[in-house]
Amino acid sequence: MAQCSGKITLYEGTHFTGRKLEVFGDCDNFQDRGLPNRVNSIRVESGAWVCFDHPDFRGQQFVLERGEYPDFFRWNGHNDHVGSCRPVGMHGEHFRLEIFEGCNFTGQCLELRDDCPFLPSRGWAQTCVNAIKVYGDGAWVLHEEPNYRGRMYLVERGDFRSFSDWGAHSARVQSLRRVVNFF
Repeated sequence: MAQCSGKITLYEGTHFTGRKLEVFGDCDNFQDRGLPNRVNSIRVESGAWVCFDHPDFRGQQFVLERGEYPDFFRWNGHNDHVGSCRPVGMHGEHFRLEIFEGCNFTGQCLELRDDCPFLPSRGWAQTCVNAIKVYGDGAWVLHEEPNYRGRMYLVERGDFRSFSDWGAHSARVQSLRRVVNFF
């Protein structure tokens, strides 16, 4: 997986207060670097990042792009637990993704090249996506709910034969968007 350089700063307190941790690459456990797994605000200074609510890149994912997040509600968090993060792979201009109705790339297929706030608006009758192919150097965020809400999952270049391959507990996908880095 291609890694990009970037910088993210995580703060124990809301509004960028308290102990902080600056991260420039993969960080599999914040506690090992002196920050408890309580993160209440984040500044993404460059790049795009995927944060996880548990150490070792496990648990619920939060995809954060350049900007300020003064409290955990701003990154769709339900609590202040964040235990690890990593930069999202580098991105080219060629974004393309195919979603499939069935596992192992079977059933109805739909190709997407841009953000989609509601899959049924593109003719996707199902509420589920069971397999995905991501082409090029693009990365995508899948959301369980329309309009980029609900649990999110990051997929980068590769083949995902089942929803469990991208870390989901179910195949529910209602919206998806490209991740765009700002360096």
